[in-house]
Order: sequence, then structure tokens, then C-alpha cells
Amino acid sequence: MIRLPLLLPGNVCFPPVSHALKEPNGLLAMGGDLEVSSLVKAYQQGIFPWFNEGEPILWWSPDPRLVLFPHAVHISRSLQKTLNRKNFSFTFDQVFNEVITACAAPRSKQAGTWITPAMLSAYRALHKQGIAHSIECWQGDQLVGGLYGVAIGRVFFGESMFSNVSDASKCALVVLAKQLHAWQFGLIDCQVESDHLIRMGAETLSRESFLNYLERYCSLQGPEQWSITVDI
Repeated sequence: MIRLPLLLPGNVCFPPVSHALKEPNGLLAMGGDLEVSSLVKAYQQGIFPWFNEGEPILWWSPDPRLVLFPHAVHISRSLQKTLNRKNFSFTFDQVFNEVITACAAPRSKQAGTWITPAMLSAYRALHKQGIAHSIECWQGDQLVGGLYGVAIGRVFFGESMFSNVSDASKCALVVLAKQLHAWQFGLIDCQVESDHLIRMGAETLSRESFLNYLERYCSLQGPEQWSITVDI
């Protein structure tokens, strides 16, 4: 039977991430709350919430950690052809609510969603504070893909993506990575291993190395305005 530290709501204090379990990888604590201050504190310490409907809030810090260095995003030949066709356009933060709602929608290859109503409410609150951001992929006036995450200093903590048209979310990730590289962001946190993201150039870091990056880049000044300035 797994026994986890129980966090109390209000002024949440996380245990050291070195205490996280090896199996399941990175499970650290339960309870607490999803207030803006708690989430910011968690991300700064390399911790994120991930739980299903009906479960208590579960907090994770896996080791190793999957990250994508913005300059190292891999663009396959087929994906470059898609970008070259200019069928898509991209924006930041125009329809955050629509993006996170689409990310939370049921998908054919998975049962349910971990983006619960409580998570939706929490990340909408982060967005209102200018901490959570979305990148949208458009085909004409139709939203066809995108992703959202949390930006603290010059680290972007990716949360989820969706695609209604082939390559839409991949193109959104490429545009995000190029823009973050222009802004001198240190890395994009991808949380846990994924073949899809590894094909896009993501790689694993030890938890210690990941925390070193957070210490270096989270304290830096991030962009004042989120708008796309790079050539696609």
C-alpha cells in the first residue's frame, strides 16, 4: 500500500522532490489545492498535478524528465512541407478557453480525461493572471489544433495539445519552439516520455539536471507580450 504525504489546502508546502516514488515514477504527494500560488510554487520546484476525476489531487516529479530544447525541435520533411504550404496560421492566447476545452475532450485512443473540471478552472485562473498561455493553429477561421502550458520566467511547462487536422498540433509546437528560442527560453517541459515528442526532438534529463535548468531560467524576465514575431 502506497503512503503519500497529505498536503493541506492553503499555503501548500511540498516535500522535497527527492522523496518522489520510483514506482509509479515521480508520484510525490496528494491533496493540497489548485490555487494559482500553489501551482506556481509547484512548477518552480519541478512538480505538476496529474489525477483523474474522483481522485484526490496527485502531485508528480518524474525522473528522468522529458524536455524539448527550443532550438532543437525536429521538423521532418513531411512536416516542413506542411508548413511551407501556408495552410495554417498561428496565434497566441486568442482563444485559450477553446484550446483547453478541446484538449480536455474525449479521444478515441483513451478513456476519459485527466483535464477535470477542477483542472480547467485552475488553468483558466492561471491564464487570467498571464501565467498560462495557448498557441492556436487555424485553418481559415477554424481552430484546428493547438496546445497550452504554463510560462514561468523563461521556462515553458507544456500541458496538453490537440489536433483536429493532420499535423496541426505538430505545427503549433514548431512555431512555439521557434518563438521561445527567439525569446531565449531555456527549455520546454514535456513531463513524461512520449514517442511522439521524442520524434519532435524531445530528450530526457535527470531530475537533478532539470531542476538546475529551472533554477537558472525561472528567475529570468519573460516576454511582456505573447505575440508571434518569428518567420514560419
